[in-house]
Amino acid sequence: MFVKGGKPDLFIFVAVIVLLSLGLVMVFSASSIMSLSEFSNPYHYVQRQTILALVGLVLMFILMKVDYRIFKPLALPGLVLSFVLLVLVLFIGKGTGGATRWIRLPGFNLQPSEVAKLIMVNYVAVYLSNKRENARKFLQGFLPILVITAGQFLLIMLEPDFGTGAALVFTVFVMLFVGGAHLGQFVSTIVVSLPVLIYIVSRKEYRVRRLFAFLDPWSDPTDTGWNVIQSLLAIGSGGLFGLGLGRSRQKFSYLPEHHTDFIFAILCEELGFLGGVSVLFLFFIIAWRGLRIAMRAPDLYGSLLAIGITSMIAFQAMLNIGVVSGSLPVTGIPLPFISHGGSSLLISLAGIGILLNISAQCRE
Repeated sequence: MFVKGGKPDLFIFVAVIVLLSLGLVMVFSASSIMSLSEFSNPYHYVQRQTILALVGLVLMFILMKVDYRIFKPLALPGLVLSFVLLVLVLFIGKGTGGATRWIRLPGFNLQPSEVAKLIMVNYVAVYLSNKRENARKFLQGFLPILVITAGQFLLIMLEPDFGTGAALVFTVFVMLFVGGAHLGQFVSTIVVSLPVLIYIVSRKEYRVRRLFAFLDPWSDPTDTGWNVIQSLLAIGSGGLFGLGLGRSRQKFSYLPEHHTDFIFAILCEELGFLGGVSVLFLFFIIAWRGLRIAMRAPDLYGSLLAIGITSMIAFQAMLNIGVVSGSLPVTGIPLPFISHGGSSLLISLAGIGILLNISAQCRE
């Protein structure tokens, strides 16, 4: 059950610790004014994030030591649990900002869509490793995974949470491709899915307005274009070296979600271009070393699990930074290890723990 001998990947470990530490600093800097206004305590959000980070680190260290293969028999029960949670949140979930994404627990709000991502990574890794010969067959290999993924995506969209749903689909597609599915299966899936995606976007007016705002945010600067414009102002104001920690102007009620989804903009404003590039470099290290672990994993299950976890974290970071920089349409998704948020932080650290466990058993 416990792994002995090999050493976990030091590069990933250091990168995650640095990102986590930077995240705590930025959460305090970005949220202190709001915390003081709402709770008469400037440390409210950073205290909460610190507790969650410590819990996540304990979870990460435990999963570093526990053999990743123990999760194999949990694949199907985990998948059932994820569907139950995704349905349950629609009925008893906590709503905020027009979305119902959280189930309120004592002292903690659970986000089922975040849990579903890691569970799905494990399920796909088990499925493809057990049926490797069927990976290139549409009916026996590709279609069953596609149906399950579509079911989870639709449930997540009912919350709605397009960012997390997109991260789930992207991660599964990467795992299917690595597992042996051929390019034609992806092309045909995209062609068939495109009308459905267009319908999902077009049936809600705010999604259409967000899309047009992405193309030209200045066409509606006081509404749908507001977030992007304020985010770009924050990034541009930082210059090369930034305004200095705590000196952000955009956090004074200009930039919404400045301690969660748009915290990267505040980071660039206070730490400048060099700070933003440093964060990108740290995520690049995680992606690079994660791919290296996947190629050297002791078995196919470990390889697929590593590529799934790496893709999940890397794509979420890419999507968040793309939204914040105006390169992608606005959608709510946190920046791993840095944004304030419990479920995302815990799931990301749990994934890193499993990835480090695989790295400790890699072939030289």
